[in-house]
Amino acid sequence: MLEEIDALHRDWTRCLLEFTCNSESLRFSNNFIFLMSSSAIVSMLGQNHTTVTEFILIGFSPFPQLQLPFFLPFFVLFLLMYLFTLLGNLLIMLAVWREQSLHKPMYFFLCTLSISEIAYTMVINPRMFADLVSTHHTISFWGCANQMFFTFAFGLAHCFLLTIMGYDRYVAICHPLRYNVLMSSQVCVWLVASSWLSGIVMGLVITLPIFNLTFCGPNVIHHFFCQVPPLLKLACGDASAVAIGIGLLYIIVLLGCFSLIFLSYTFIAATILKIPSAEGRRKAFSTCASHLIVVIIHYGFSSVVHLKSKALEALEGDTLMGISYSVLTPFLSPIIFSLRNKELKDALKKVLLRSLCPSRL
Repeated sequence: MLEEIDALHRDWTRCLLEFTCNSESLRFSNNFIFLMSSSAIVSMLGQNHTTVTEFILIGFSPFPQLQLPFFLPFFVLFLLMYLFTLLGNLLIMLAVWREQSLHKPMYFFLCTLSISEIAYTMVINPRMFADLVSTHHTISFWGCANQMFFTFAFGLAHCFLLTIMGYDRYVAICHPLRYNVLMSSQVCVWLVASSWLSGIVMGLVITLPIFNLTFCGPNVIHHFFCQVPPLLKLACGDASAVAIGIGLLYIIVLLGCFSLIFLSYTFIAATILKIPSAEGRRKAFSTCASHLIVVIIHYGFSSVVHLKSKALEALEGDTLMGISYSVLTPFLSPIIFSLRNKELKDALKKVLLRSLCPSRL
């Protein structure tokens, strides 16, 4: 019985492909139909032991031939934003390394934040740009696992670093006389190492349960990178326990980091309000304004993504929301830190002048 069904299925597919051999778009449609029908037959016959070896990333459109012409303006815009993100963070790292005046805990944490931002965007964005100009959207099973692991590792390390930077501002403003003791070089290195290690551990805790599930049916991911919700929908059997566990863990981590930052700024605000002069309050607030703005943007987008309504759970909404934390937030971060911080802005000018016009110095 199985052999007869397979033979009929092959004959039908061969005829259909011959009929549409002169139309590229129809050929893609038939390949898609073939994929769906094959999955349906396997499901009806109960052969759910097949192991998926690769996934197909739908990206912004289920029709690869139409994706680049339609999304070309967005491709150019996102590519320019990504390049600016890399350049901005590299300049911040160079300025912190070259300028002696920036050899402080605050800028050490900012440098590591730039590293995490570059690493995070490099995990997602190059693949997204390649898929926009290509019709080959497959990613291997282990490639998908690696992408998800590094996405969470670098993304959560970024959250932990933002929390550490909030604590650094709290110590600097609320305990200035003890700052050099509480934020010594050893303490700073330990805090940064802890944030990276915690990100790696959390990445493993989230990724391992997902890829220990069985994937035996459709392999089409409705996103431009390996995200948890669309991937769990492809798992065989009930994956609700894994989904709930990962969701709770991620919310606890985000709320925990945000609560610590909020607590730090509560004490900072109370201390600033006690400063008698308006100029003193302005100077104190200016040292943490850029960090506070980045925190609001980062957690604002995270809240929208993870606490969004059911109406936004469609393919287009979920994909467009992914752009906010893979392209937009990393793009804004170096701009805010460089424009809102006079000391860093002056250091960046010196580095650029030294590199472009060494005779002027």
